Amino acid sequence: MPRPTSKNELLEAAAANFEKLFEFTEKMSEEELNTPFDFSALNKKEAHWGRDKNLRDVLAHLYEWHQLLLIWVNANTNGGNQPFLPEPYNWKTYGDMNIEFFEKHQNTDLQDITEMLKKSHNDVIKLLESFTDEQLFTKSFYKWTGTTNLGSYFISVTSSHYDWALKKLRTHKKLTAERKNNGKA
Repeated sequence: MPRPTSKNELLEAAAANFEKLFEFTEKMSEEELNTPFDFSALNKKEAHWGRDKNLRDVLAHLYEWHQLLLIWVNANTNGGNQPFLPEPYNWKTYGDMNIEFFEKHQNTDLQDITEMLKKSHNDVIKLLESFTDEQLFTKSFYKWTGTTNLGSYFISVTSSHYDWALKKLRTHKKLTAERKNNGKA
């Protein structure tokens, strides 16, 4: 699916990728749900391959990024001057923030985080619907979006992030099956 360039495309992409993600998670076997993520054989450099250990961790990550967007947009549309990433984080250190999110949800139940994510997705969509194409896709329409546009932030925390999560879960499924077939599960 190409990157959305309009509000309608963004709404469609967010809905489609969210639906694909949950269709996939609902079909995960007990073995896939109960086998800790292990992507070490892939030699991936991105920190998230070593961070997330299960479906809950992935869903919690998505939920927390929804919260970042909701807080940021609401603060700034109400006259605030708040950066997207909370102090003390910046775009060079946001990996540390992701670790904090991971640690925060280690005692969160999978069912609870699933419901929290579904609600936050709906909250993000409702907020998205309140903006026009111009507000979403004109670069620097809002001073607080810097040199980009607001739509890019919505894309990042919805359709693109859901796609990231789905790819990660598919990789886990594939590796779990390979280990089982090789007698290593």
